[in-house]
Amino acid sequence: MVKVFTAKNSIEANIVKGMLEVNDVPAYIEGEYLQGAIGELSAIDFVFVSVDDQYELKAVNLVNEYETGNYSISV
Repeated sequence: MVKVFTAKNSIEANIVKGMLEVNDVPAYIEGEYLQGAIGELSAIDFVFVSVDDQYELKAVNLVNEYETGNYSISV
């Protein structure tokens, strides 16, 4: 497993996970449930999106497109 994205929260992690899966990259969210355990503190850098090693290059390219605002869906 390779960590390809650090999300601000679980919503953003699910958005990125969905984007990867639409592009045939199985993705997994880690740390999603840790946010509830920290109470009043802001939950930052606890949620990650990971992929299997074989999908790393494709996932990293898609995440870069997402982060730069260049990602578009072909319908």
